[in-house]
Amino acid sequence: MPRKKISEQKKYRSVSRIDMLKDRIRDISNSEDIMIEIMDVFKKTELVPEIGDYCTFIYNPKTPGINYDQHPLVAVTSVERWGFQGINFHWNSVRRYTWEEVVGYLHMINDDEIFEMRNIKYAKFRRN
Repeated sequence: MPRKKISEQKKYRSVSRIDMLKDRIRDISNSEDIMIEIMDVFKKTELVPEIGDYCTFIYNPKTPGINYDQHPLVAVTSVERWGFQGINFHWNSVRRYTWEEVVGYLHMINDDEIFEMRNIKYAKFRRN
């Protein structure tokens, strides 16, 4: 049986999670609504990350008077008994996240998806 031409192969390419997400958020500007779509597309979740993981989640800190990102996108740099630390790509700085303030699960992002995720505007900066 002859092999399919490359042009024929492309039309059968599977849709990536990033492609699916971009399609779903095309007409959405509200960060809450975008985060809901992200959580629905990125179904692989963890309670505890490993160093080097990329993840996004909902965060509600208890410390009064601080500025925070309610929808962080993080590269995990350390995991501790109290929580974890990582580079928040929305802040471009290292931040700490305690277990008690993470709402639900960590939604895991693959290495080949992080560049595209960094370009999606869903940060929700707040003051506690």
